[in-house]
Amino acid sequence: MIIGVPKEIKAYENRVGLVPSGVEVLKQHGHEIIVETTAGKGSGFPDETYIKAGAEIVNSAQEVYERAQMIVKVKEPIEPEYELIREGQILFTYFHFAAARELTEAIIESECIAIAYETVQRADGSLPLLIPMSEVAGRMAAHEGSKYLERAMGGRGILLGGVPGTAPADVVVLGGGIVGTNAAKIAAGLGARVSILDTNLYRLRYLDDVMPKNVVTMMSNPYTIREVSKTADLIIGGVLIPGALAPKLITRDMLKDMKEGAVLVDVAIDQGGCFETSTPTTHDNPTYTIDGVLHYCVANMPGAVPFTSTIALTNATFPYALQLANKGYKKAIIESAELRAGLNIYRGEITYKAVAEAFDFPYQDSTKFVS
Repeated sequence: MIIGVPKEIKAYENRVGLVPSGVEVLKQHGHEIIVETTAGKGSGFPDETYIKAGAEIVNSAQEVYERAQMIVKVKEPIEPEYELIREGQILFTYFHFAAARELTEAIIESECIAIAYETVQRADGSLPLLIPMSEVAGRMAAHEGSKYLERAMGGRGILLGGVPGTAPADVVVLGGGIVGTNAAKIAAGLGARVSILDTNLYRLRYLDDVMPKNVVTMMSNPYTIREVSKTADLIIGGVLIPGALAPKLITRDMLKDMKEGAVLVDVAIDQGGCFETSTPTTHDNPTYTIDGVLHYCVANMPGAVPFTSTIALTNATFPYALQLANKGYKKAIIESAELRAGLNIYRGEITYKAVAEAFDFPYQDSTKFVS
């Protein structure tokens, strides 16, 4: 199979979909790999490392898309890339379709095979290709929240961990999954008072056992969220419904009761955000203020630490990319329920129910196409 790796063009996105070690393994399996020049530079992998591993370097994304049978990326295609996608081409990347109608329509029109990292799912319900970036984003959320609490950045001017004689910040983490656990761990490690909310009592029991004593667990419901938001200095949103829009847990009405200069960090922004007032931002313009509350809603947070996040991501994605290359997408999807869950759009048909429901589009069971 010919596998193509284009350079990411989303603003301040420095990750890359395949590292040189992956190129070497794919070559050993008889595949051809073409990489757009400087695609790996931002992650610390110059063209020479890909050439040594056996890849061919080409000068344009257009050539990558024209020649490749499978495209391996990091972020969803954006408007300049839509016309490059070919009918029947495999796209293996993050998509987050339910929060992006224009993208969904473009991929339907292209008639490609769209396999989304974020919905590849194991039998235990875990999302193996979302976990590593959720770990990075969760840890970054505490760091970014701490930074934007500084007065010079527009925040309240409070140090997350305080100092002797001065109280630490109150941090609220919405969601006890991978993002929330990592965010709470870092915030607690910096000395903050942390409340972590979730709707799963069994998860809360686990977190209560493993977290330090400056972390308290609380059952998530509208009343509790409304009350803790009043005293919070920093709220980190890390809720997820796989493949679907995130629920709006902090409403516009709640902002008026929050502290002036409090910070909201919405890690769920790729799936539409879990704050009613969330709008995607970028690393070069990451924040805005509504009703005195600072919002940080960067949609590709891990792109700011590309060396760490590229390696973490490709450690997880590569085994699946190798399956797709070795077996072809039909056989790979038939034999792997995990990859089958990742199939979101097949040649113009939506095969992931939450995406179809988001836009009231027709849904087709994927087994109709790959059985």
